[in-house]
Amino acid sequence: KYLTRWQLPESEFDHTGVTVRRLLSHTAGLDDRLGYNGFDKKADVQTLEASLTRAKDASPGKSGIVQVGIEPGSEWKYSGGGYTLLQLVIEEVSGRSFANHMKARVFDPLGMTRTTFDHDEAIAMGLAENFTLDGDTEAFRRYTALAATSLFTSPADMAKFVEQQTFGGEQSVLSRETLDSIAIPHASKMGADVWGLGAMLYAPNNQGSFIIGHDGNNEPAINTAVRFDPATGNGIVILETGSAILATELASEWVFWKTGKVDNLAFALIFERTLSWILFGSIAILFIGIFIGWRQSKK
Repeated sequence: KYLTRWQLPESEFDHTGVTVRRLLSHTAGLDDRLGYNGFDKKADVQTLEASLTRAKDASPGKSGIVQVGIEPGSEWKYSGGGYTLLQLVIEEVSGRSFANHMKARVFDPLGMTRTTFDHDEAIAMGLAENFTLDGDTEAFRRYTALAATSLFTSPADMAKFVEQQTFGGEQSVLSRETLDSIAIPHASKMGADVWGLGAMLYAPNNQGSFIIGHDGNNEPAINTAVRFDPATGNGIVILETGSAILATELASEWVFWKTGKVDNLAFALIFERTLSWILFGSIAILFIGIFIGWRQSKK
C-alpha cells in the first residue's frame, strides 16, 4: 500500500500480513534478526533500498536479507530489518528523508535540541567519545539503518521524549489512543508478554500495566537503556559506552527495585548464561565419563 521504492522479495507467505503494527512489535514474520555494524566511511553507506535487499553492514552471522520467512503474526522474532522497512515507509509517506521528518515532526516540537540522526551534526554538537571494551577510543560509525540503530541524543532529551510521549503531555506528537497501546501486549515469548507497540514490556508494574522502554547494543561497546512506569511517572535513562551491558544491568536493577520482579531482558541474559554453563558442564561430565571409561578399559 505504501511502498514504491522497494518491495519484500517473494515468499510462500501472504505479505498483506506484514503490517506497520506487526513491524513495530516484531511479529511481521521477518527472519533477518538484524543488528547493524555500520560503516567506517560516509561513502560506503548504502541506500535504504540496497540495505533492505542485503545489508553490507549486517551483524556477524546474519545474512543481511530482509524477507518474510515466518507466517506473519504467528510469533515474535526480533527484526532490525523491520525497523529499516518502517524507516522507508516514513520516507515514502512523508515525502522527505527520515532524519528530516523526525526533526520536524518529533525533535523540534518536543524541544529536543541535542538529538539528531545526522552524524556530522552530532559531532558539531560536541558528541561524547566512543570507547571500546579495552578503554581505547574509536570513531562512531555511520549507518543506513537510522531508525534501528543510529540516534544521537542526550539523557535529558531522551527523558523529555519518554515523559511527553507516555503521559501525553501538551507537546505530545502521538494520539492518546496510540500512547495507550504502547504498553498493551502484542507479542509473547516463553509464556511472558515481552513486546508492546514499539516498546519492550520489561515487567508487570503491579498496577495493571508494565514497565516499558527499550535497550540498545552496538559495537564496539555501546549500551543504552530506557525504563519507564506509566503509572507512576518514574523512569531511568542510561547512555554509556565502554561496557557491553552496563546500562542494561543498571536499568534492570532499577526495575527490580521498583517492582520486585526480574525484568524480561535480565531474565533472558541470565538464562543465556545459565544455558552456557549447563552446556559447559555437560561437556565436562561427558569428557570425564569417557576418560574414566577409557581408564577402566585399559585395566
